[in-house]
Amino acid sequence: MSAPDMAKVAARQAGFARRQAAHEAARGNACGYLSEVLAGYRGVPLAGYMAMRTEIDPLPAMEEAAAHGPVGVPVIQGTGLPLRFSRWEPGCALRDGPFGAQVPEVDDWMEPEIVIVPLVAFSRTGGRLGYGGGFYDRTLERLRAHHATLAIGFAYAAQEADVLPLEPTDQPLDLIVTERGIITPD
Repeated sequence: MSAPDMAKVAARQAGFARRQAAHEAARGNACGYLSEVLAGYRGVPLAGYMAMRTEIDPLPAMEEAAAHGPVGVPVIQGTGLPLRFSRWEPGCALRDGPFGAQVPEVDDWMEPEIVIVPLVAFSRTGGRLGYGGGFYDRTLERLRAHHATLAIGFAYAAQEADVLPLEPTDQPLDLIVTERGIITPD
């Protein structure tokens, strides 16, 4: 394993540990600041995600946004491919998608202009460390090639890292929202 790969593995392990501790300590709705950000984009097509394991849960903010415009969730199409987004509504029928994430039972494809991005770790410069599959990097690159796309990293504040091992293909975050506030990358 190369030195950059080993650095990413170590950074992911540290990020998962910080996220686990933050998730266990979390109390109540952590979406207040995310809802505040999204209120300024009412009606703009957006994509959230269905939280798994210890991910911070954007569902309350997604439910609010769905009252004003289309909301989708990611559907993995295959290894090495960008994500597609299927329209989601509160209470819609769901099925297990790849890797266990819940997706709408019936796909109704949409293209978001705002993407709420889950992550393992983030930096104040807009760096994001994900799970290592590159799905969000490929997806954001594709979306940004077609139209302006706002990438909002959503995480616990404890997931912040001073430095992340990033590569040229890593897509930056435009905003980072935590349960403690809103960070505009340096």
